[in-house]
Amino acid sequence: MIYGTVTGMNGQNRSDIKSGLNVAIVLKKDQRSGTLTKGVVADILTNSSFHPHGIKVRLTDGQVGRVQEILES
Repeated sequence: MIYGTVTGMNGQNRSDIKSGLNVAIVLKKDQRSGTLTKGVVADILTNSSFHPHGIKVRLTDGQVGRVQEILES
């Protein structure tokens, strides 16, 4: 059974993430605090179609983190 809400646009599904998309990611160093960093997706680094902690991406400025929110579709 699945608990919670699954919106499909929460950054856990690779099919929702595309290059050029505005997203909010959590950087490795910010995982404890939950601080989000906004940016534009340059590359998708996660190979699997789903990841419970968010799909890992590289932003255009070179920062790497897991997508927490999709800000623009």
